[in-house]
Amino acid sequence: MNIYFSGIGGVGLGPLAEIARDAGHTVRGSDAHESLTTAELQSRGITVSNDQSGDYLAYCHVQQPIEWLVYTSALPDNHPELVKARQLGIYTAKRDELINYIIKEKNLKLIAVAGTHGKTTTTAMLVWTFRQLGIPVSFSVGSNMSFAPSGYLDPDAQYFVYECDEFDRNFLHFTPHLSLITSVDYDHPDTYPTQADYADAFTTFLGQSKQVIMWDRDTVINIVPPHGTWRLHEPDIIDFKIPGAHNRANATLIAKACEYLKIGDESRIRTAIESFPGTARRFEKLADNLYSDYGHHPVEIAATLQLARELSDHIVLVYQPHQNTRQHQVRSGYTSCMELAEEIFWLPTYQSREDLNLPILKPEELAARLTNRNVVTYADMNDMLWDHMTWARTNGKLVLCMGAGSIDAWVRSQLAATADVTPAIPS
Repeated sequence: MNIYFSGIGGVGLGPLAEIARDAGHTVRGSDAHESLTTAELQSRGITVSNDQSGDYLAYCHVQQPIEWLVYTSALPDNHPELVKARQLGIYTAKRDELINYIIKEKNLKLIAVAGTHGKTTTTAMLVWTFRQLGIPVSFSVGSNMSFAPSGYLDPDAQYFVYECDEFDRNFLHFTPHLSLITSVDYDHPDTYPTQADYADAFTTFLGQSKQVIMWDRDTVINIVPPHGTWRLHEPDIIDFKIPGAHNRANATLIAKACEYLKIGDESRIRTAIESFPGTARRFEKLADNLYSDYGHHPVEIAATLQLARELSDHIVLVYQPHQNTRQHQVRSGYTSCMELAEEIFWLPTYQSREDLNLPILKPEELAARLTNRNVVTYADMNDMLWDHMTWARTNGKLVLCMGAGSIDAWVRSQLAATADVTPAIPS
C-alpha cells in the first residue's frame, strides 16, 4: 500500500510512518518543520517534504497513486493537503485506524501505556526491558530514543507496545490485551470540557482492555476500573535504583506487566530497568548541568524537579508554558509545584491550537499564585537568558529547561552556536 503522512514529524505519526515502512508499505510524507523525528525518518530512507500546500501530495499521487493519507489530529479540516486528498479521491484516516489495521494484519497483542503523565518514558522503558529480556517486540513511542527508532515492527513479535494517549480520544479506538495506567490528572480541556468527561473516557478505555494495571490513587477523579484490575498502592513501589519517584512508580508498572505476561525473572527485570538509558526531551542531558524536559503540567513539573533534586541541591528552572487554552485550565496548579527550584525564568506561553475567544494570560498572571514567586524572573529566549544559564551551569547549578513548545529547539541551537556539546540525533 502507498501511504502518505501529513504531519509526519509529529510524535504520533513519525513512529507510525516507520512501522508502516517496516510492514512493507511505501511511505512518504510532509511536515511544516524539521525536527529530530524528521531527521530520524530520513535516515531510514523515508522522504519528507516541507511543502504542505497540496502540490507535493499531488506530485506523489501522479508518480504512484496514494491509497491512504494518514493525518495528525492537529491538522485543521481545511488544511490544504486534506482538501487536495479529497479532491483526488484519496482515502483519509487518523493514526488509530492504520495502527489497528497493522495490529490485525500482523496478529499482534496490544500493550497500551496510557495516562496523563509519564507515558513516553514508561513506554520506552517497557520496550527497553522487553529487548533486554530477549523478547521480540513491535512498538510506537512518542520520542526519539538512543537504542532504537521511535517506531518499529519486528516480524517475530507477538506484542505491540503503544504509547496510547487520550488527546482527541485516540485511546478509545483500541482494545488492548494489557493496559498500564501511569497516572491520571485532568488535562486536554480542548478535548474534554470537564473533569467528568475526562474520567468517563478513562473508564471507557479501561473497560475495553482485557487486563489493566494501575495505581489505586488514580480512582480519586471517579475513574471506575473494571473487575480484575490490578490496583497498586504506594507500598507496592519497588525501590529501583533510578532517579525520580515517578520513574520508580512507573518502573513498578513495568515489573508488574512482566509478571502478568510471565516473562523474565525478578533479577533480570531489575537489571534491565536500572540500565534504561532514557529518551529525548524527558530529563534529557544536553550538556554538563543542562537538561531538557517536555513537562508542561504542574504535576509533571513537580515530579521532574523532585528528580532533579536527587542530582543537585541548586536547580535553575527555565519554564515555557504550553498553549494558552491549557493555561486557563492549569493555572490554579501553579502553587507549590516549583518550590524545589531556587531560581525560575518564566517565558511567554507557546501558542498552539488556541481558542481565540480566550484572553492571552500573561506570565505575571500565571506565576501570581506560586508560593516561591519571589524567585521568578520574567524572561524571553535571548542572549541575556542564555548568558545567565551559562553562568549558572559554570557555577555548579543544574539548569532545567521545561516545555513542550520551542524551548528545546532553542536550547539545542544555542549549544550548537556556542560550540558547546552538540546533541547527536539518535539513529
